[in-house]
Amino acid sequence: MAKTNAGRFFENYHVGQVLKHAVPRTVSGGERALYHALYPARGALYSSDEFARSCGLPASPIDDLASFHVIFGKTVPDVSLNAVANLGYAEGRWYLPVYPGDTLRSESEVIGLKENSNGKTGVVYVRTRGLNQRDETVMDYVRWVMVRKGNPDAPAPETVLPDLARVVAPEDLILPEGLDFTGYDFDLAGEPHRWGDYGIGEKIDHVDGVTIEEAEHMLATRLWQNTAKVHFDATFRPDGQRLIYGGHVISMARALSFNGLANAQMIVALNGGAHANPCFAGDTVKAWSEVIDKAGTGAPGVGALRLRLVAVKAGAAPFALKGEDGKYLPEVLLDLDYWALCPL
Repeated sequence: MAKTNAGRFFENYHVGQVLKHAVPRTVSGGERALYHALYPARGALYSSDEFARSCGLPASPIDDLASFHVIFGKTVPDVSLNAVANLGYAEGRWYLPVYPGDTLRSESEVIGLKENSNGKTGVVYVRTRGLNQRDETVMDYVRWVMVRKGNPDAPAPETVLPDLARVVAPEDLILPEGLDFTGYDFDLAGEPHRWGDYGIGEKIDHVDGVTIEEAEHMLATRLWQNTAKVHFDATFRPDGQRLIYGGHVISMARALSFNGLANAQMIVALNGGAHANPCFAGDTVKAWSEVIDKAGTGAPGVGALRLRLVAVKAGAAPFALKGEDGKYLPEVLLDLDYWALCPL
């Protein structure tokens, strides 16, 4: 019996299959320090215990996307070790903040399958839950990934496509217990812009850019134990390049969005997302956002902004997303739709 894990191929999945992922991970303040070293992240709520306490939380949580990366990384050996590409996300919700000392683990259920017309790959849909040491759900989300077939002659499974919501409804957003922005310090947060200052349809150029390097990408994937071969092994792609982890692009774009959205403090839902084109070392990432919707919440002083976050390569036309054919322009790397909490 083979002792090593070659990973699952497309024909190894079936709808209803539950995958319990190794290895649980206890996060610490080191997680925050490394996250802030990798990205220009400056959100006050995630930088300062005192600022977080002034907003009703017991301490500064681990960044929402850092906890997402930990939970996501656990799934890779079982879901995307033999992936060609991670394609998209839907129905993501953060249920609880993650604090230093929490231990996270993940489990996934296969909810859809579709073989591609080339007969060599297929798309696997999974719903993943991240749980803490008290078996409380920290977050869940759906993602779909293109996976190679190990045996091209394996019969195609029955196509099952999950019915996914286009957006998490505002009334279904879960806010951290005790969150209160009525005493929010805009000077310490870095910008004066409130929830009411943003208009639906408004677009914001975040101005700054960061050139992606191999070293930081490899550190990120190792930090979150993402073992997907396309990120590590330069011989795994015909072009001989290591694909930059999509989560790295997400966090980079989110960090860049501080310039213009410094008070969009907490991500509470992931409505959808697409890695539109591959990113490689040497690409310079810039970002822009669009305000898609706004909603009130039940928490004092807290509103919700639905934002589209777009990461592009330097040189892309301002606010350009898709061509006349409806396809993403080649300069577009990421199109992410999420809800964030903002002071009123």
